[in-house]
Amino acid sequence: DVHISSEGKNLNSFDGRNQLCLIVYPWTQRYFAGFGNLYNAAAITSNPKVAAHGKVVMQGLEKAVKNMDNIKATFTELSTLHSEKLQVDPDNFMLLGDCLAIVVASQLGKDFSPEVHAAFQKFLAVVVALAHELAHKEN
Repeated sequence: DVHISSEGKNLNSFDGRNQLCLIVYPWTQRYFAGFGNLYNAAAITSNPKVAAHGKVVMQGLEKAVKNMDNIKATFTELSTLHSEKLQVDPDNFMLLGDCLAIVVASQLGKDFSPEVHAAFQKFLAVVVALAHELAHKEN
């Protein structure tokens, strides 16, 4: 059984913390040219556009959690945006997932039990696989 505190269930409490991906994998910054200064970790972590995008990412994941039986429909529009308009390599979603796991673990602390970690990784694996599938269908 997976148990998470009420604070941990609120994905919005992680808003903006996806900047880790831009720091650890700097080549992903090319997708965010319009975000302004991303020259170093301090600039990235204090960038309001990065924080706003983090909120959008977490809201998308929260929507997927709430629609587990139909994740594909949930992400179809986002997939079109990312693969066709933004031309994001779907492999970058795996990198983002790894970073999100670190962020979520650091925020949940002891609530990020091995069971929660396993469930979160399985969920992210579904999301990443779906991003690949939808990107390849549209290209």
